[in-house]
Amino acid sequence: MKRCFIFAAGTYYGLRERPQTGDLVLAADAGYLACRQAGITPDLLLGDFDSMDQPADFDPVCRVPVEKDDTDTMLAVKTGLEQGCGEFYIYGGTGGRRLDHTLANFQALLYLRRHGAQGYLYDDDFCWTAIEDETLTLERQVDWGIVSLFPQDGAAEGVTLTGLQYPLMDARLTPDVGLAVSNHFLAEQAVITVRKGALLVGWQLPSL
Repeated sequence: MKRCFIFAAGTYYGLRERPQTGDLVLAADAGYLACRQAGITPDLLLGDFDSMDQPADFDPVCRVPVEKDDTDTMLAVKTGLEQGCGEFYIYGGTGGRRLDHTLANFQALLYLRRHGAQGYLYDDDFCWTAIEDETLTLERQVDWGIVSLFPQDGAAEGVTLTGLQYPLMDARLTPDVGLAVSNHFLAEQAVITVRKGALLVGWQLPSL
């Protein structure tokens, strides 16, 4: 499965997975700076360049208008899908000074899932992904590591959690109640099932 690495203009916390030959690397606007900080040359730099000046010594560049429907990160997501990528690793998609962009990138995870791909958004010692009408198995990477769930697009039905401190069986989670925040691994694996609906899932990673 072809992989896509996206560097966005939020806070860069360090590289968890390094691109390999054949992977697509995209820098979204000032995400170019994080990409180069990681020692990686992107295949394409795209954005409206409202958070940094367009570098004069880099090509190829896809410059887009400031007034547009998609964020620069979402443009990168759509570009990766157009190139046939099925796994997405997003760095610099959280933090920074723009909570609205963090929330938009959480939406992008569900957009990816609904377009047949899986996205992983890296925060500070945390990873996020979206699932819908399916089961996700997580490997414990931190002793007593945190796992949090948030319903997306309305209520999530038939939520079952095993291997965690607070198990659930065929539960209903709604966006207005934080019932599934700050759970913890008890077993080597946690299994998360949602029978109907979408969940944003985040789990703790070892510190770099």
